[in-house]
Amino acid sequence: MKKLLTLCCCVLSLWSYAQKSSAVSFETWLSLKQAGPAVMSADGHLVAFTETTTDWVNNTYDTEIWLSKDAGEPYQLTRTNKGSSTQPRFTPDSKFISFLADRGDKTQLYMIPVEGGEAFVITRDEDGVGNYEWSPNGKQVAYLKADPDSAVDKSLKERYGAYSVEDETFRQNHLWLLNFNLDSLQIAGLYPCYKNRKDSLLGKCYELPLAKRVTKGNFTLSSFSWSPDSKTIAITKAPNPLIPSSQYADIALIDVASKNSTSVVSNPSSDAFDVWSPDGKQFAYHSSVDDSTTFYYKNNRLFIYDLTTKRSHEIAKDFDEQKSIVDWKTSGIYFTAAQKTTSKLFMIDVASGTVKPLSINLDIINAVGFSDQTKDLAITGRNYNDLPEVYISAANEPIKKITNFTKQIENLNTPVNEVIQWKSKDGATIEGILLKPKNYDASKRYPLLVVIHGGPTGVDRPEPTPTYVYPIMQWCQKGALVLRVNYRGSAGYGEKFRSLNVGNLGIGDMWDVVSGVEYLNSKGMIDTSRMGCMGWSQGGYISAFLTTHTNMFKAISVGAGISNWVTYYVSTDITPFTRQYLRSAPWTDMEMYRKTSPMTTINDAVTPTLIQHGELDRRVPISNAYELYRGLQDKKVPSKLIVYKGFGHSINKPKERLAAVWHNWLWFNHYVFGDKETELPTD
Repeated sequence: MKKLLTLCCCVLSLWSYAQKSSAVSFETWLSLKQAGPAVMSADGHLVAFTETTTDWVNNTYDTEIWLSKDAGEPYQLTRTNKGSSTQPRFTPDSKFISFLADRGDKTQLYMIPVEGGEAFVITRDEDGVGNYEWSPNGKQVAYLKADPDSAVDKSLKERYGAYSVEDETFRQNHLWLLNFNLDSLQIAGLYPCYKNRKDSLLGKCYELPLAKRVTKGNFTLSSFSWSPDSKTIAITKAPNPLIPSSQYADIALIDVASKNSTSVVSNPSSDAFDVWSPDGKQFAYHSSVDDSTTFYYKNNRLFIYDLTTKRSHEIAKDFDEQKSIVDWKTSGIYFTAAQKTTSKLFMIDVASGTVKPLSINLDIINAVGFSDQTKDLAITGRNYNDLPEVYISAANEPIKKITNFTKQIENLNTPVNEVIQWKSKDGATIEGILLKPKNYDASKRYPLLVVIHGGPTGVDRPEPTPTYVYPIMQWCQKGALVLRVNYRGSAGYGEKFRSLNVGNLGIGDMWDVVSGVEYLNSKGMIDTSRMGCMGWSQGGYISAFLTTHTNMFKAISVGAGISNWVTYYVSTDITPFTRQYLRSAPWTDMEMYRKTSPMTTINDAVTPTLIQHGELDRRVPISNAYELYRGLQDKKVPSKLIVYKGFGHSINKPKERLAAVWHNWLWFNHYVFGDKETELPTD
């Protein structure tokens, strides 16, 4: 009887804890399957896309390829054990799908028939294969890979161990070319091959073809693209693979037959190839031209280069947003762009240079894949209340959905999303996403959690199950409002808006967050005695700024955030970002760095602050976390620093993401809601 009583008490205790936690478990939320980009076969009959699932056993995410025929129900095509299958491409004849996978011998290129069956490998590269692309005639495959360690590198490591020299230790990416013949692949290994070919059975030896190197030299390739006639490859090359080097990227053309390279676009600042024209006589590219000081936040500029005249001209000058080129068809150049809280597909008329939106009935278009022979396209996107789905769009027909990922959440108590606007301190119009419980009562005042996106050129949009490490859905279920702020600098609102926090980082961002809270308070919606704020990366920086500049929140969480711009400047892998947004290096304008750094006002901090950071973060090095933590500790401000071992700027494994979610859940529940639980559950 005593054992039964004890068991009942334990069950009731766990039930009570779970009830206070959330109606939807974090594991359920973090296990939602996700649709990836879709590609379409040349004839338009087939669509391949990736699906990502959560593998809790191996603590990873598994991406596999699915296939739909003639808009039919998709079925899984690949299954890579303890690994993923990525970068699906149709062969030019549409009979096979190629993909990358590591099945025990580094990442290699595989093929699988569209009718199904076993995949077979077509490369045996001892260093592994990177990004790849079929030649349009189907006779060759080009791919990138990093240079292996040289004999000298290996000798030095053997003698002196492992070390690196900053800005000098890296491996360049170069282009390799593989001749493709299906018949030779199918008989490879049919007979044994010995060291001496004449010793092989019947004198025959059939092996997988070996790729041949195309480029070499003291530069790196970031991208490449075959011309429509398969005779030329366009490349984007930079001095090295380090991020600051990208601002010196140029465009060159490689003659496939001779392997000779010719530089064609070489402006003082960054140039990057986008897409060939259908006839191969022109190509589109984007360029910063001679701008090396503002390109991080200004609109990208698009150009067309004519191979006959060897001249360029700019297009889409009046389109006020960043443009992501998708494809160039006979009808025009297609690109996607953010438009406030939506993302749309546009077409540039090449002759006139005018831009027009395409009428596709989706709020958000994530990725687009065209067929080569028809006007059909495959779209990965969603409406505000859905998860991303894969759609087919045929000429003059409504789009057709071929997946049903949203079914996963049809019985979940997801929050209600509403796009709201308010005026910031300086009069700027700011938008945000307000999330409410489904049983929202306008007569009540609710606790408020503010979640700030990264970037700063990120953007928050309405969505049913906001993810990463902040349990937004569960807080709404608990009875709170959540505000996601598209502060100045966010994408989708034009170049002028993205420039508003230049030289004003932290300060203007804080205005936007505080004014949003004040707006909700003026509407009688929130209980200002129960509020919290959090964010990751740039959102973490703004949260840290609020920690040392305000006392309006009961608790704050700083995820991978900047605490001192000088500390950040000298240790990040993306130094030009700092110089552009703060308009100087610290040695030339230390006052700018002081006024925008949370540590400058650390003596004013009073808000309990949770700090989360990846141990190996190079984007925002962990020294920023230690600096903020030590300052808060010295000032006796309740604070906790949690370091996620082995991670960089993002927490990209499910178990550690689960831990990070729980850390935020417990922190804010304790300080905002008054819950007693502060430790992770062990049962």
